[in-house]
Amino acid sequence: MARAATTSDVFNAIAEPQRRQILVLLRSGERPVNELADELGMTQPGASKHLRVLREVGLVRDRKEGKQRVYGLDARKLRPVHEWAGGFERFWNASFDRLDAYVQSLKHAGRKESR
Repeated sequence: MARAATTSDVFNAIAEPQRRQILVLLRSGERPVNELADELGMTQPGASKHLRVLREVGLVRDRKEGKQRVYGLDARKLRPVHEWAGGFERFWNASFDRLDAYVQSLKHAGRKESR
């Protein structure tokens, strides 16, 4: 049951830290599976399993190049994650704006007292 959710839902697929690391590595361009495995300190079969999950949810694409598979990022499916996280970005920005206003009011009050 959990396997189906992982392979059909982007949020579940990227919940795994090594999959997120793979996506970060692929931001700079296509890479063969063995290079990804080396970079992550894992076996090629282990990297391939993670890449299969990412491919099934549409976050990576692959192609054969000679005897190896080369993977590339397809970030379009990350849009729902971006939109969801954007709500928290607005929350934190508003919080920082309130904090800045408070700090400025303390500075202003400190200047008045020193006169």
